[in-house]
Amino acid sequence: MKFVAVTACPTGIAHSQMGAENLEQEAERRGHDIEVEIQGAMGAENELSAEDIETADAAIIAADTSVNRDRFEDVPLVTGTIKAAVNDVEALMDEAEEAAEGDPDTEREVATDEADDTDHDSGSPDVRRGGDRSKSLVARLKRLLS
Repeated sequence: MKFVAVTACPTGIAHSQMGAENLEQEAERRGHDIEVEIQGAMGAENELSAEDIETADAAIIAADTSVNRDRFEDVPLVTGTIKAAVNDVEALMDEAEEAAEGDPDTEREVATDEADDTDHDSGSPDVRRGGDRSKSLVARLKRLLS
């Protein structure tokens, strides 16, 4: 089977890359071809061509930001979070395989276990108000000038 995928996260530094790499490795392990477009802070890398999308059996969007889905109208689409591509790529690929064998107008969503999502749990008592100190302007300037 041939798949196309888009990975994207709000920061676009690490998770998009890790998700893309996991998708590529899992597809290769299963004997499938995959082209992955990475959308991040630096723009889009390895952009999918119209030909790539047309010849794909299914498309995967693993993103925590908005991704234009118009390009994937005629291809079965599986959506999930970037966390799914990083932590549970097997489930994402299983859904893509099922979608490829099914109706092209179907969109499937892969749910992630919210109980394991400690990255975004703002109600947790161990999360400091005011954000991460290492990302403050003063900290950035210190790193830049040192």
